[in-house]
Amino acid sequence: MLELRNVSKTVGAETHIDAVDLTLEHGSLNVLLGPTLSGKTTLMRIMAGLERPTSGSVWFDGADVTGIAPQRRNVAMVHQQFINYPSMSVYENIASPLRLAGLDRKTIDAKVRKAADLMKLTPMLDRLPLNLSGGQQQRTALARAIVKDAALVLLDEPLANLDYKLREELRAELPRIFAEAGSIFVYATTEPSEALLLGGNTATLSQGRVTQFGPTIEVFRRPNDLLTAQTFADPPLNTILLDKKGNRFLLDGGVGLPVPVEATSAPDGSYTIGFQPHHLSLAPAGPDAVGVTARVTITEITGSESFVHLAYGDAAWVMLTPGIHTFEVDETIEVFIDPRHLMVFDPAGRAVHSPPLAA
Repeated sequence: MLELRNVSKTVGAETHIDAVDLTLEHGSLNVLLGPTLSGKTTLMRIMAGLERPTSGSVWFDGADVTGIAPQRRNVAMVHQQFINYPSMSVYENIASPLRLAGLDRKTIDAKVRKAADLMKLTPMLDRLPLNLSGGQQQRTALARAIVKDAALVLLDEPLANLDYKLREELRAELPRIFAEAGSIFVYATTEPSEALLLGGNTATLSQGRVTQFGPTIEVFRRPNDLLTAQTFADPPLNTILLDKKGNRFLLDGGVGLPVPVEATSAPDGSYTIGFQPHHLSLAPAGPDAVGVTARVTITEITGSESFVHLAYGDAAWVMLTPGIHTFEVDETIEVFIDPRHLMVFDPAGRAVHSPPLAA
């Protein structure tokens, strides 16, 4: 078990990591999700022992490892800039940490071939890295990390520099590899969709602070606060500030949006309402859906879906809708909000209501 206990990191007057408490179990996949400069890489470097926290401590299986050098820890790390030894074959690249550990030839061969099989590299074991595609080179770097049987494997945006097809292929394989390896895996990404595809647990980060940690789908569906909900949203979370009166949120033109049953006991006043782009639709998605008139600012067509950017009062929304739509700029259209999917946040940004996990 890896524990970060009240870990902070400051550089001069800047706070890079702010009082992080985190516990990661053996055999778990843990995603660090946040925008660039949110603290993901610094947190990983502290986990690996490459940086020492300014305050707080790092514990592994009950022992304080805060001051222990990375060479003395059973850690493997893969960066987005994959690094292989250019003069060594794929086989020798994967075998290199095992040779440094002094393992015998038979054990090394068995471990290398198992890792190569996991990463679908068996036909390429005799090739040099320069004769591999980018995806195959990154598979080699991943295999070298996995073959160490490291207790902690840190993957810092390992797919960021690969093309779309290769990213999709490796994303599909990684959960299987993680499940078979049994180590603590920590995977950093800026992409909410990648966190959802990988599953496991997710820690959302903002300005060096972990805003929430838990099973990925729970953090996505039931964020503790508005900041977490916005971190875990791409396209951006749709939000609007509304007044609650009784069991209605008041929209423009006197239109009332039903307050979710669980939030009806909250006192009347101003609340921020949030909902995902795919929960805004061109037709009612349920019996309580409420239609509002919004102005189109731009439409992006992805092939089978369209992202329609909208202006509703002072709010800027995005609607993700199936099919190809060619709305004109400044065209006025009716869109529907389904109250079953609303997130409700109080003036301090704390969650008052989130939709059920199955919604």
